[in-house]
Amino acid sequence: MVSGTVKGAAGGVVRVVTDPAHGGRWTSLVTGGPGGPREWLWHRDEPRRSAVAPGDPFADAGGLEECLPTVRGTPDHGEVWSRPWTREGDVERVTGPDFRLDRRIRTVPGGAVVADYRLTAAPGHRFLWAAHALLDVSPAARLDLPAGAPGRRYPDGGASWTPFAWPGPDRFDRLGPDDGTALGAIVTAADVTVHDGPHALRLALDAPGQPVSVALWRNLRGFPAGAPYRSIGVEPMLGRVWDLSAAAGDEAALVPATGEAHWRLTICAG
Repeated sequence: MVSGTVKGAAGGVVRVVTDPAHGGRWTSLVTGGPGGPREWLWHRDEPRRSAVAPGDPFADAGGLEECLPTVRGTPDHGEVWSRPWTREGDVERVTGPDFRLDRRIRTVPGGAVVADYRLTAAPGHRFLWAAHALLDVSPAARLDLPAGAPGRRYPDGGASWTPFAWPGPDRFDRLGPDDGTALGAIVTAADVTVHDGPHALRLALDAPGQPVSVALWRNLRGFPAGAPYRSIGVEPMLGRVWDLSAAAGDEAALVPATGEAHWRLTICAG
């Protein structure tokens, strides 16, 4: 388990903890601010999570899961969340059937967490990636994305989508209260800020030459059928669809001729 802590410019504290042995999952993300430290990652008791193997259905325990090379589709939530990672120095690594993903997470002065990624695969390899972050936020929380940004609305379990302009008629900028619905969306944007009371969290993605977006999962006790719970996903993403098999043209990311794709995720108190 890896952790790091840094005091921010305003006296805040940022801490990130990961669990390489269990899919590289981020298990804690803490920022400082008014009233003291704030844990952002939501968790759920899921006994299957500790023993998953590649190809298993997704075991939703919360935290932040790495999804690659797809989110929905096959395999469920991708290849890397269910595989053990290794650690060499400050680099965490996982190997899939036809790729290798390296991740270096560090905290920097000013109170930010920076995660640098390198995907090594054959030139032309197509993939999706998402930082599948499930956040512990109140019904009053809201999302800040550019007004009018183009988005795709996905009903729960649906492969089809309808276009909308942010925040759309479903008011995706509002994250509660629970109303029995479950909706997904993908918005073309490079960063998003979550506001919850006096706290804010900004997630920004830098991936030159790749399609970037923000995926959203607003489950207000509408999923799963029979035993619904509340979960809010705010997920910086490479690609513009949930399922790699449905990606056309530039809707998926691409490994360039060098055989390496690079991108950076920056997270800070907003």
